[in-house]
Amino acid sequence: MPELPEVETVVRGLRPALEGKRIARVEARRPDLRFPLPYRFVDRLTGRTVIEVVRRAKYILIRLDNSETWLAHLGMSGRFTVSPGATATSGQAGHNSCWDLPAKHDHVIVEMSDGGQVVFNDTRRFGYMDLIPPGGEAESPHLRSIGPEPLSQDFNPDYLAGVLRGKKTPIKVALLDQKVVAGIGNIYACEALWRAGLSPRRSAYTVAGQRAVRLVDAVQSVLAEAIEAGGSSLRDYVQTDGELGYFQHNWAVYGREGEFCLKYGDTDEESCRVRRIVQSGRSTFYCPQRQR
Repeated sequence: MPELPEVETVVRGLRPALEGKRIARVEARRPDLRFPLPYRFVDRLTGRTVIEVVRRAKYILIRLDNSETWLAHLGMSGRFTVSPGATATSGQAGHNSCWDLPAKHDHVIVEMSDGGQVVFNDTRRFGYMDLIPPGGEAESPHLRSIGPEPLSQDFNPDYLAGVLRGKKTPIKVALLDQKVVAGIGNIYACEALWRAGLSPRRSAYTVAGQRAVRLVDAVQSVLAEAIEAGGSSLRDYVQTDGELGYFQHNWAVYGREGEFCLKYGDTDEESCRVRRIVQSGRSTFYCPQRQR
């Protein structure tokens, strides 16, 4: 499932295609994704102007001129692709190929006032969309229980130590709890714990003081670097222009079971090899030598 860096990359790709432009036409090629599309979905989007596109956790929020918010979640395999409109540079002008000949899993197709197109494709249909009424974002069931953004000032060592106080769950599991911190998934939890030198088995309540400082710094640095790299392309994820992200080439531990930890390089010590365990049904990768 795309995590925060991948969703942030998609949001940045959608902004120039959507912001300040009117939605000229919408085609919903099926009535549902993971859940049914909102009531009068096509009618409520058509003719609206997009004010801004932002991310909250793993959600894409497209705010409209009537104060409604079009919410989208990519799920496991959802992707937005953009075809530039008439304002694009020479040789990249909008075209109707996506509109006239949609691919098999193109479920929602949006044509903008400048001729550009935005297509939502989802092979597995685990993604979903909603329309939030004016003033309803804070109380939306999708958003109301989510913790602070990890790249914001609200996510700091004092906050982290406080929210983890008394939690006996493993720290890796706690990082995946969206009520603790927004948008962190399995890949970046593993990578952040490696950078912080903390075992994924460690009880969450023990992460305080300098451990909390190290972990906050590690979370923020790994997410910032992943965003800069366009995210990690694993299976279905691509950017809005169809390009792959490349942060997967920088993984220190994730998916590297049996390989030597990047910190130690080639060595004869078996304790420096990356190990995999299962926590709450998810694979966790870590270095037992570096992470304590």
